[in-house]
Amino acid sequence: MVRNLAIIFAAALVISLPFIFRKHTEVSDWKPGDPQLVIISAHNEAIRYEFAQGFSRWHRERYGDPVKIDWRAIGGTSEIARYLSAEFMNSFRAWWRRQGHDWPLGAADLITDRRFDTKNPPDDPEARARWEVLRAAHAAFRSIDDAGQFGSRIDLFFGGGEYDHSRSYGQGLTVPPWPEGEEPSGLFLSEDGVDLIPAKISGEVWRTPTLFGTAVSTFGICYNIDRLERNGMKDQPPRRWDDLADPVFFRQLGLADPTKSGSVAKAFELMLHSKCAEAVAAAGFTPAQIDEFEAAIAAARLPPGELPEGVPAAYQQALEAGFFDGIRMIQLIGANARYFTDSSSKVPIDVSMGNAAVGIAIDFYGRYQAQVSRTPDGIERMRYITPFGGSGVSCDPISLLRGAPNREIAVRFIEYVLSEEAQQLWTYRAGEPGGPEKFSLRRVPIRREFFPSDNPAIQARHEQHLPHAADDLADPAINPYALAEHFIYYRRWTGGHFGILRDLIRAMSMDSSSELQAAWRAIIAGGGPEAQPEAMRLLTRLPDVPEPFTWRSSLAVPGRRLDYMREWTLFFRNSYREARAAVQPIASTR
Repeated sequence: MVRNLAIIFAAALVISLPFIFRKHTEVSDWKPGDPQLVIISAHNEAIRYEFAQGFSRWHRERYGDPVKIDWRAIGGTSEIARYLSAEFMNSFRAWWRRQGHDWPLGAADLITDRRFDTKNPPDDPEARARWEVLRAAHAAFRSIDDAGQFGSRIDLFFGGGEYDHSRSYGQGLTVPPWPEGEEPSGLFLSEDGVDLIPAKISGEVWRTPTLFGTAVSTFGICYNIDRLERNGMKDQPPRRWDDLADPVFFRQLGLADPTKSGSVAKAFELMLHSKCAEAVAAAGFTPAQIDEFEAAIAAARLPPGELPEGVPAAYQQALEAGFFDGIRMIQLIGANARYFTDSSSKVPIDVSMGNAAVGIAIDFYGRYQAQVSRTPDGIERMRYITPFGGSGVSCDPISLLRGAPNREIAVRFIEYVLSEEAQQLWTYRAGEPGGPEKFSLRRVPIRREFFPSDNPAIQARHEQHLPHAADDLADPAINPYALAEHFIYYRRWTGGHFGILRDLIRAMSMDSSSELQAAWRAIIAGGGPEAQPEAMRLLTRLPDVPEPFTWRSSLAVPGRRLDYMREWTLFFRNSYREARAAVQPIASTR
């Protein structure tokens, strides 16, 4: 009996220990009836924890109550975008039917099509009647912002890339948190007129009425120093995107799946963009001419690829040549892949451990892993670099969802994450006054006050932040305002291809990886690309089904993407098999 009681007491003690020693936090003060907030996010647990703690503290100081955040973490940004679209359409369909209307076949795709209301109605009376119903549904969906009518039951979309947030707005899923001109004072503009969060910088969108950049990212290369030394490349580390296509890195690259992560997809798009920039510059066009031509093209509003008077055809031809150079570079980078992972954070971890020699990484993952992988005596095991002129500075936004059930609290959260106080969480070391509690997030904030400036007031704020930051915010390789000077992003060049590039990479390098790597291995064994021109021609062919793949034709793919994916995958597999068969034996030197 005594023995049984002792066992029961020991078990009870083990169960209770986590509660006895649980650290008291301010969020734990939350009780039923206090405010709640529902946020869907691709951010990791450390970011979710620090912003939940910080916002609850901020909200209690200003409004008297802590806030509990219900985080919905379902995967990467691409999964989030698909989930939100499905949730909104399911809710709206039920609401539409409650109004006594039929739900036409294919209505979901047309209601979320931002271009639907610009299309002309069909002439056929029956088709026109259906079109009128769809137009009414399209207008109703975009005119109602009321959780009592329909919605996703989620308040905010936090994190990811500008593309997915802009796409969500185009689908009608997000709304402005403030009426135009009624944004909180001092949030975006200083008293002396300085843009504290620019709407646009070097062609990259950082802020619109519905999406707001909260942090910024660049993309680059991480490499394991020991692995390169064993490969005889200690003094020749990769410094440009082209270097990753070198046969020396066959089966040694760590890559992430761009169809799962908007940030990774952005990295591939910027690689493509950099090749376009190289080709246009090589053709002799100056930055001033490029700006002039792009302004004229935008003003003319012609179909893609058509040029207004005064813009030479050679300019568009150079752009398209660079576009194809970029596609082929990405193809060979895929041929060198050791793997494609669903998690973008896995790549720098694997590189630091030597499981991959080189990888493509988001800046904060790369810098963080380079720091933590140092040996106890300070020896570097991994390095991270941003290729000079090879990456723009992209924002990590937040957006308010239509029909947010806790709208008022959600708007306060947006105001909080954009404030200078919350921006400290991104960059301060854990434990610093005003910084994160547990985790040094190692992200680059977006607000101007954190970086060097000619403005005395901004410079003073930068100097106050600098001693507390985990990274040197004055370093031109980290400062986004300095980095932006070396990379101008022209959305027309590659922005319209962002979504289809994801699918092309999947068909070209992932779903056909066995055939691709078998062909690439044979070409390398046969003396390399220069020794095997016919095999390389076959390897790097671009699809001619269901129509020839061009800069212009690929812009029309999204509406039929599944059909294209299937045909592209078959095309690449066949091309790679033909390329392998075309490899010629190395000529004897005797």
